[in-house]
Amino acid sequence: MGNPKAFLTVPRKEAGYRPIHDRIHDFGEVEQTLNTKDRQEQASRCMDCGVPFCHWACPLGNKDPEWNDALYRGEWEMAYKILKKTNDFPEFTGRICPALCEKACVLYHTTGDAVTNRENECAIAERAFVEGYVTIETPKRNGKRVAVIGAGPSGLAVANQLNYKGYEVTVFDKNEAAGGLLRYGIPNFKLNKQIIDRRIHVMEREGVTFVYNTTCDAAKLAASDFSDEMAVFAGFDAYVVCTGTPTARDISIPGRELKGVHLALELLSQQNRVLAGMEFGREERVTAKGKDVLVIGGGDTGSDCIGTSHRQGAKSVTQIEIMPKPPVGHNDNTPWPNWPVILKTTSSHEEGCERRWNINTLEFLGKDGKLTGVKVQPIDWKPNPEGGRPLMVEAGPVEIIKADIVFLAMGFLKPQQPEFPKNVFVCGDAANGASLVVRAIASGRQTAEKIDKFLSH
Repeated sequence: MGNPKAFLTVPRKEAGYRPIHDRIHDFGEVEQTLNTKDRQEQASRCMDCGVPFCHWACPLGNKDPEWNDALYRGEWEMAYKILKKTNDFPEFTGRICPALCEKACVLYHTTGDAVTNRENECAIAERAFVEGYVTIETPKRNGKRVAVIGAGPSGLAVANQLNYKGYEVTVFDKNEAAGGLLRYGIPNFKLNKQIIDRRIHVMEREGVTFVYNTTCDAAKLAASDFSDEMAVFAGFDAYVVCTGTPTARDISIPGRELKGVHLALELLSQQNRVLAGMEFGREERVTAKGKDVLVIGGGDTGSDCIGTSHRQGAKSVTQIEIMPKPPVGHNDNTPWPNWPVILKTTSSHEEGCERRWNINTLEFLGKDGKLTGVKVQPIDWKPNPEGGRPLMVEAGPVEIIKADIVFLAMGFLKPQQPEFPKNVFVCGDAANGASLVVRAIASGRQTAEKIDKFLSH
């Protein structure tokens, strides 16, 4: 460790966001960057703990103390080499990971100010591309072929790892470009899509083949039926299903059919496609321009709907959540090593949004087939005397929230997979249900090891 006392003298310094009055007028990334001196100083705060909980908490097993030390010393190439050993796409996680490592950081538990691991990771990845540390590797081929179905983070990770192991890898995706939810779910103001394109270009040069606008029928794959439209999938030694969680959790209440009630991804994926140059007719365009917006769901997807609505020119934005408001800063109910369930205020929330908790949605109201408002009711949660999920009880009178457009951001349903042959593997969200990008990448890496072991015997 280069500076063993830095954590005592150097305070945590985040890059922060672009000014609100500037960023809400475009879809450019909201997060700023620190200069080289400040970034290296932030890396020096890492204490190189005897038991690095950051390494333990990271699904990828990132060696934060090692690359933080290299970064502090100005050895950027070495920092990238250490990071690359455990993380295929640090430019993605450095932007959108909730940083499980930081909530495990000893400094976080003692002072409340963790090492800026996520930002440091992103800085290392970006310097690697600028300085040419990201080189093209051409693995020796072993003569075996693997089909990866789904080009989201888990699919990209398994493809990347198998390619390095010498397999001829073809990635199929139903969309017109790679990335999955990285491209069609996460807004550009959090992850510029050129960052994805840059990595895909590297993978292509290294030998990975991408085939788009191609859908795979899981039932036929399970039956090894490669006739007709499945013929393109024939002839591979192994298959990996990385199709994510395509079914969003919906709400079945009166008025669901009204025009103006949308699933969150209807907004997010379309807006990202518009920014990519795709055109939509007036009737099919999902836009919050000039409208009172209601977002149902208090997670990251809901937050993304808020930020997107602001940039489209929403009149007002309200977000409701059926669960209670988390405490600020510390939660006695989620002690270490649990993930701390505390109030999270995102850059989108900072841009303007009324937030309400313990609100149950009862009915969508409309006129002439169009949404005009949403009937809701404050509720509370009481312990269930029989154990299990707490009981919902009424806690206030029914009220109506004015809304011209509603976005349902309540998560995704875990897919039910058929029984596949032994040479078909399932990984990422397709196997485990909706989770974090970092966990999807980790699952992809682990699945690549399983496939390699299977095909090597």
